[in-house]
Amino acid sequence: SCFPKDTAALIRLADDAGYSFGLLDGVVSVNAEQYGRVVDKAKRLAGGGLAGMTVALWGLTFKARTNDLRDSPAITIARQLMSAGAVVQAYDPTVSVEGAGSAWSGFLDGIGLSEDPYSACEGADVLVVGTEWDEFRWLDFDKVASVMARPAVVDARNLLEPAAMHRAGFTYEGIGIP
Repeated sequence: SCFPKDTAALIRLADDAGYSFGLLDGVVSVNAEQYGRVVDKAKRLAGGGLAGMTVALWGLTFKARTNDLRDSPAITIARQLMSAGAVVQAYDPTVSVEGAGSAWSGFLDGIGLSEDPYSACEGADVLVVGTEWDEFRWLDFDKVASVMARPAVVDARNLLEPAAMHRAGFTYEGIGIP
């Protein structure tokens, strides 16, 4: 879970020693491309574009069971979604609407924060699972589908069971899962 931080540190150590660590540079580059793939999946499920679309985002932290937003893939994905014209409504168990103005200043610019996962999904064209919070597995997906504009999920953490999501009426795409 600390892969991005560790690889950045190794690349810096190599640079300081005058060594070009091309293999690790390539790994970091391929890893960074995954954010764009999540956004592309969201575009596809939203009907081909994100301009004017609402995207629900579950999870903002770097990883579950922490409140650390630094180097969070979910924040990077949120920014790319917004750059594509989407409105992002997010929920994270450790990121409160009340604390957004101070503790997370700068990290959450432009991201709408919701009080719970269901309100984040209200009117959403696509739901993106950005952090693997276990509680997301056990939500009432009939309720989730009923508040969304269309029941579509991009599971960037492969947290949810694809077959169960399909049975609940969702269009589902995970990472590495068609």
